[in-house]
Amino acid sequence: MTTNKKIDTALRYNKAQKLNKNFMYQDLKRSNCYNSDFSNSNFNFTSLRGAQFKSCNFYGCTFKSAELVATNLKKTKFAKAKFENAVFEACNLEGADFSGATFKNTIFLNTDISKALNLNIKESEVKIFDEMPTVEMSERLENSINLAMKNQYVKKSRTLDTKDGGINNISVIILLENFKEKQLIEGFTLLSERMDKEFCTLSYIIKTLQGYKAQGLL
Repeated sequence: MTTNKKIDTALRYNKAQKLNKNFMYQDLKRSNCYNSDFSNSNFNFTSLRGAQFKSCNFYGCTFKSAELVATNLKKTKFAKAKFENAVFEACNLEGADFSGATFKNTIFLNTDISKALNLNIKESEVKIFDEMPTVEMSERLENSINLAMKNQYVKKSRTLDTKDGGINNISVIILLENFKEKQLIEGFTLLSERMDKEFCTLSYIIKTLQGYKAQGLL
C-alpha cells in the first residue's frame, strides 16, 4: 500500500511577524524560528516536537493539548499564554518568560523549570516528573498498546512510545484520565485495524476513541 508524501508543515521564520494566526491541528515538528512574533495565535492540538523557537514571542497564545517534546524555547516569551492539557517533555526553558501565563492540567516531564522566568504554577494545575513515571497496567492493556503501535500511522505519530521504543507512560496516564481500562483495550484493538491517516498528537487518539465510544464500540 502506498501513501501520499507528507507535506512539510514546519515553520521557518526569522524576525517575522505572524500575529493572530491559526496553527490549530498542525504538525509543527522540527520548526525553526528565531525572534519571531506569534502573539495571540492558536497553537491548540499542535505538535512542536523537536522544534526551535528561540527568542520568539507567544504573547496571549493558546496551547490546548499541545505537545512540546524536545522543544528549544530559550528566551521565548509566553506572557499571558494559556496552556491546557499540554505536555512539556525534555524542553529547554532557559530564560523563557511565563509572566501571567495560565496552566490547567499541564505536564512537565524531564524539563528544568528552574531556568524559566516568572513561572508561577500551582500543584493543582500541573504535574511535574523528573523522569518517566511508572504506571500500573494490566498485561491486556500493555498488549493492546503494543498492538496499536504496529499500525504504521500510530507508530509514526510517536504518541504512544518513547525514543527507546517503550510505552510512553505519560500518554497512558492521560488516556486513563479519559477512559476506563477496558475501553482502552477495546479501543487500541480498533485503532490497530482502522487508523488510516497520519496524525501528530495524542489528542487525535483521544478524539478517535471518543468517536468509537459514541458509536457504542467501546
